[in-house]
Amino acid sequence: MSNLNSTISANRTHIGFFGLRNAGKSSVVNAITNQSMSLVSNIKGTTTDPVKKSMEILPIGPVVIVDTPGMDDEGALGELRIKRTLEVLKTMDMAVLVVDANVGLQKIDLDLIDMFKENKLPYFIVFNKCDLIEEKKELASNEIYVSALNNDNIDGLKQLLASVVKKQKEKTIIGDLIDSGDVIVLVIPIDQSAPKGRLILPQQLVLRDILDHHAIGMTCQVEELDATLKKVTPKLVITDSQAFNKVSQIVDKSIHLTSFSILMARLKGSLSTVLEGANQLDHLQDGDCVLISEGCTHHRQCGDIGTDKLPKWILNYTKKNITFEFTSGQGFKEDLSKYSVVIHCGACMLNEKEVQSRVKECKKQHVPFTNYGIAIAKMNGILDRSVEVF
Repeated sequence: MSNLNSTISANRTHIGFFGLRNAGKSSVVNAITNQSMSLVSNIKGTTTDPVKKSMEILPIGPVVIVDTPGMDDEGALGELRIKRTLEVLKTMDMAVLVVDANVGLQKIDLDLIDMFKENKLPYFIVFNKCDLIEEKKELASNEIYVSALNNDNIDGLKQLLASVVKKQKEKTIIGDLIDSGDVIVLVIPIDQSAPKGRLILPQQLVLRDILDHHAIGMTCQVEELDATLKKVTPKLVITDSQAFNKVSQIVDKSIHLTSFSILMARLKGSLSTVLEGANQLDHLQDGDCVLISEGCTHHRQCGDIGTDKLPKWILNYTKKNITFEFTSGQGFKEDLSKYSVVIHCGACMLNEKEVQSRVKECKKQHVPFTNYGIAIAKMNGILDRSVEVF
């Protein structure tokens, strides 16, 4: 069962609360979470930046709740806050529009609803401060009256949110590819770029999914792979992308082979896009610029795959004079026009909605999008083999 300890932030349902200043967004958030997650006051614009928190809310389950600044914020700083709110909107799985029941829906509220629809977001309209109105209108199925002050109908709002969450099928990273008793070998290099004392998140996700489906997970480094395969014949070998070349030479072609990064692309719903985007590596020319983007921030060190190994492999593969730029963390370039291709990490720290938002932006600007594992498989001539298991 999913709970606070077992569900990572990227796999939680992200619920964003939007609306005008003083509609009571923060009060509704605090009532739902049963804690003072956001500051509340009668002064407009108390929430100045998106406030995000992972938690477990019954009966909804593990979620990330995001309280946003008012969409009617003013001044130059207010414009920046609105911009941040719109960026957050693109990464949500569900939206809650909080409206002052005394005032009703305003033009900005209607604009937000259009944005929800454009981004294919399930949404609810919450008429807050219902304790202050005398006459209530008949509401649509996705609308509800609440009073955050008196905690009226907050449970009803939770039930509405839970009804959507339950419809969203929980994805599996590898479980649908394996059967009980299958042997899966995971090749995990422990080199200078590997984090001390732990496995990275995609490796953890795959190993846990293997165990959840009662298959047998075996782990080794590249140096032990040959000896491992002499002891067992696995259904599938999954490798860290940077070891693709060596591993592909060791694993017999009768055994399926893929990478953690490719599994992540499939999990995030971008596999077809990154497969198509990899073809751009064959069309790079002198003077082209490649954007290498990571979804998280970490300490860079010698041998880093994104900033060190990948550029070297691309230069060697293309034999072209190519330049590289890098981004990391939650930020993503708005203007992609200078790039010939975007190569993204596995995005284990980003939820599917945010990955799809980045893919959508690349498509909008006609920039090919691929990821580490697919690009590395392409450059090693094993791309078809790396996806045949699917």
